Amino acid sequence: MFTEKPESGKAITKIGGSGEAKTPFTERPATFASKSSGSSASKMVPSIIGEDLTIKGNVVSKGELQLDGEIEGEIRCGSLLLGDKALVKGGVAAEDVVVRGHVIGSIRGLRVTLQAQCHVEGDIFHQGLAIEQGAYFEGKSRRTDNPLEETKGANGSATISATASTSSPIAAE
Repeated sequence: MFTEKPESGKAITKIGGSGEAKTPFTERPATFASKSSGSSASKMVPSIIGEDLTIKGNVVSKGELQLDGEIEGEIRCGSLLLGDKALVKGGVAAEDVVVRGHVIGSIRGLRVTLQAQCHVEGDIFHQGLAIEQGAYFEGKSRRTDNPLEETKGANGSATISATASTSSPIAAE
């Protein structure tokens, strides 16, 4: 029923165990282990950025991100939940975006929800958009079939216009 503390060099043995012993520091909680066994992003535990954390730079995640702090940079993730005290200064790109806090920058998402207490200053590119009464939104709303793909296309169009402007003086000669 009880195990003794092993001396240095001795292995830990578990009575009635199936082989390898697990200690509280090597074993994950049952709730996390059961959720992480699936490969889909929706079954993963969300990454949480707390109120006391400020990030200067880009944040990329394949799964769900819950933000209660501040980010100065771009955010790309599978699903994004911006809490009441969240502040984002930069662009956001995710399949599902729920905004309760402040966003100063563009939002790109398949499904975007602006809740009553949110404050958004920037353009929204979306397939579906829901705006609750009391939400503050200043910018343009553009419905597109694939708002996340247009993020990649924006760099290409910038390159095309730069190429066109450099070739103009040559055509004038």
